[in-house]
Amino acid sequence: MRVLFLSFLALCIGAARAEAEPISIVAAENFYGDVAAQIGGDLVAVSSILSNPDQDPHLFEASASTARQLAAARLVVFNGADYDPWMAKLLAGSPNRKRETIEVAKLMHRKPGDNPHLWYDPETMPKFAEALAAPLEARDPEHARAYARNLAAFNASLAPLKAKIAAMRAAHAGAPVTATEPVFGYMATALGLAMRNERFQLAIMNDTEPAASDIAAFQTDLTKRQVRVLIYNNQTSGTLAAKMQTLAKDAGVPVVGVSETEPAGMKYQDWMLAQLNALDAALSAKP
Repeated sequence: MRVLFLSFLALCIGAARAEAEPISIVAAENFYGDVAAQIGGDLVAVSSILSNPDQDPHLFEASASTARQLAAARLVVFNGADYDPWMAKLLAGSPNRKRETIEVAKLMHRKPGDNPHLWYDPETMPKFAEALAAPLEARDPEHARAYARNLAAFNASLAPLKAKIAAMRAAHAGAPVTATEPVFGYMATALGLAMRNERFQLAIMNDTEPAASDIAAFQTDLTKRQVRVLIYNNQTSGTLAAKMQTLAKDAGVPVVGVSETEPAGMKYQDWMLAQLNALDAALSAKP
C-alpha cells in the first residue's frame, strides 16, 4: 500500500509541476513574440525565430533547432502571406494535435500576393493580441483574469501610438513620399501619405529587376525633390535600393530608415513610435 501511495503521490506532484510550467509559445517574428510575452507575462515562455535586426529576413533558412522549437511548442505564431513560407513547411513536417497556430495574415484577411508586412498596419496587433489571449485562457482557465488584465493593459498602451498616427495624419495627409520597399506601406496608408513608385517597391521586395521606366521615375522624384521623404528598409542592402538612398541624400531628400525586425531591448509600441517620430521630424523639416 505504501508503494502504491508513494507512486500516486509522485504522479500528482508530476502533474502539478506540468500544470505550473509556462505555456510554450514560438513566434516566427520577434514583434509577435514580444506582444505574446506582454499578454502572457510570467505564465508563458516565448521564443522568437527571427530576432536579429541586422539579418535580412528574406534570406532566413530554417534549421533543425528551429524544427525542435516548434515540436515542443503549444502555441505557434507566424505572419503568413508568404512572408515566412518556411514556417508552414516546418509545421506540416511535425504534426501535433495539442499545438495551436495563429496565422496573422488570416486574422487580417490577407493572402499571398498582398503586402505581407502586416505589423505596420495599426489594426494588426490589437487583433493578434485578442486572438492570442483566447487560447491562453482556454488552456489555463485558472489564470484567465490575468490574461484579460494583460490584454487590457496592452490595448491601453497603444493609446500614444494611435494618438501619434492621428496627429501625423492631420499634419501630413497627402504629402508625397516614396520608399525602396513596401515595408511601411500599411502605416503610410494609415497616415494618409501619398506613396509613390509602388511598382518599383514591389519589384525590389520580390527580388526582381524593376522596369527601366520605374527606375527613371524614382530617380526623377528624388533628383527633382518631388517627394518629401524616402523611406528606406534598413535590413536589405540591394544595389539599386542603396543607389536610391544615395540619390536622396545628394538631393537633400530626408531618408528615414525602417526595419522588418524589432530592435533588441524595445517593445513593439516603442519601436513603432520611434519610427513615427523620425518620420514626423523629416516631414516637418523645411526644404
